[in-house]
Amino acid sequence: MYDVVTLGETMLRWTPFDLQRIEQAASMEIHVGGSESNTAVGLARLGMRVAWLSRLTRNPLGRKIENAIREHGVDTQHVVWTEEDRVGLYFLEEGKSPRGSQVYYDRKGSAASRMKPSDLPYDLFTKGRSRLFHSTGIMAAISHEARSTLASAITSAKAAGWLTSFDVNYRAKLWTPTEASENCRPLMKLADLIFLPLRDASLLFELDPSRDPASVVKQIQCEFPQAIIVLTLGNRGSVACCNGDVCEQGIYDADTIGRLGGGDAFSAGFLCSYLSGHNLKESLRWASAAASLKYSIPGDLPLFDRSEVEKLLVSERVNSMVR
Repeated sequence: MYDVVTLGETMLRWTPFDLQRIEQAASMEIHVGGSESNTAVGLARLGMRVAWLSRLTRNPLGRKIENAIREHGVDTQHVVWTEEDRVGLYFLEEGKSPRGSQVYYDRKGSAASRMKPSDLPYDLFTKGRSRLFHSTGIMAAISHEARSTLASAITSAKAAGWLTSFDVNYRAKLWTPTEASENCRPLMKLADLIFLPLRDASLLFELDPSRDPASVVKQIQCEFPQAIIVLTLGNRGSVACCNGDVCEQGIYDADTIGRLGGGDAFSAGFLCSYLSGHNLKESLRWASAAASLKYSIPGDLPLFDRSEVEKLLVSERVNSMVR
């Protein structure tokens, strides 16, 4: 019995120390990170029962990924192991102005990208085994096989009576806006909850980012009326729309240490609150607080706990939404 089941690729992230460029680095630190597993870890640390589905190569790199996710309370028993392929890698070269940070992927032919619908544990996708299935557009982007697997998982979750949430999570280095729009739209039409940044909405759905966020989120819901739409606005906060009603939320102040994974922590905070029976406004508050805490933590994983989120919720650190 789970509250949330997730599916996606998790990689090893390599980062030079002390803002060095990759070409000058003699050593790097390693972090484990993947959008869906980041959210899974955040949910588990907030007290939710969570399982993560994926496909990993049976070697020390694959075991490092699985261990890092499992040690935070996420159930990894349904992971498919293979003697073939490789785990995906990515390299983060951190920079300060005027040199921005850069991400370089080395994930072609990864085990997760070759995950097939037949790899799914269909005995899991039955009524009452989970309350919600969460996924992102990254899994849809990495290969046709992975996209088919994701579509099958979402369809199976819906058939089992689970709620489904989908985070668009557009990655320009994986596909074009046109490809992402064409392939994400059918998945979004199956979702009960849709997360997307304003920048993704403007790229994939050709919406004007300078418009009032409330009108943008309402327009998105017109296309996906079955879903609650959650639109993140960076340092301007977030808005959500359900049945035409709009809620707004500012951000909680944070001294940013590790920005990667902030959106995944946001999703974890929102889903935890929503599944706990809170209303839309309260769920946005939980999401904003969780994202703020993640920004203060190095690495990709949201290593906070429920008491920290609750403490921030009653603080005076929230800023009003900037229009």
